[in-house]
Amino acid sequence: MADKRLGYGWLMVVLMPVGFFFLSLMIGRYPVSPPTVVKMLVAKLLSVDPGIPEVVNTVLFRVRIPRVVSAMLIGGALSVSGAAFQGLFRNPLVSPYILGVASGAGFGASLAILFAENALAIQLSAFVFGTVAVMFSYGMTRLYRSASSLVLVLSGVIVGTFFTALISLIKFWADPFEKLPLIVFWLMGSLASVTQKDMVVIVGPMLVGLSVLFMIRWRINVLSLGEEEAKALGIETRRLRILIVLSATLITASAVAVSGIIGWVGLVIPHLARMICGPDYRKLIPVSFSVGACYLVFIDDIARNLTAAEVPLGILTATVGAPVFAWVLKKSALGWS
Repeated sequence: MADKRLGYGWLMVVLMPVGFFFLSLMIGRYPVSPPTVVKMLVAKLLSVDPGIPEVVNTVLFRVRIPRVVSAMLIGGALSVSGAAFQGLFRNPLVSPYILGVASGAGFGASLAILFAENALAIQLSAFVFGTVAVMFSYGMTRLYRSASSLVLVLSGVIVGTFFTALISLIKFWADPFEKLPLIVFWLMGSLASVTQKDMVVIVGPMLVGLSVLFMIRWRINVLSLGEEEAKALGIETRRLRILIVLSATLITASAVAVSGIIGWVGLVIPHLARMICGPDYRKLIPVSFSVGACYLVFIDDIARNLTAAEVPLGILTATVGAPVFAWVLKKSALGWS
């Protein structure tokens, strides 16, 4: 009976994102019926003419599918990254942005908007500076000659604050009528302008990072017990910590480079996943990805249907995430054992 229940649980983990995917393709300013969606997808797979107006093809394959797939990838990736960092630092209040990747990426994007305003340049600059920020955070642990988690977190706070100040400086310099609105809107997070090219750009780095975290998820179980316990069990904690930080940073920087800064996903969703499957990272990593993918695509559906002017995702994730997080903390009695 227990095995049967477990099988149903994993089936739900797989089917839930599929259900949200199809639902999201149907709703929007231009509603598409379920039979039409199925017909278009089958026709695309078989390379045949579905006999449906071209406008439907454009809406589905050039607008909605890239956006929905990107939302699911980014939501799932940020959730997995948040869960990995929470296990690494043994702290339920840690998010994927703890080491300054969001501030670094925000500075990189703001710099590119100020001088280039090219989509590829913005994404590349955001990714590079997000990665550089984490490298600075990790490098500061060498400066202080301490590899403890606390020093790493404090280094992340210092680096994040520094790059936030640089973002403010760029806002001060930016043209208030043209550049400044673009910078502010990017920093609030959105998938309004995502394209197939953007989707292709993020898939590779994300799959690499996600694959690594998936393969070492049982080791995160050991690391979350504490450094001394992990060493006693034969785990090389320093190398493992570096591997987790690199993988989670690759995932987060890729997500932020395309979507901007979307907060609360990597903080809240791992807690919801723990309530579903428990603290075992062998289950927590895939469940976090599934729940995070569903959550962000649901938020994105609200963003593009709520008003005529699209609401930035960062606003909605904070508005929804804060009360949900308060409820989760109440349910879990401030713990996550």
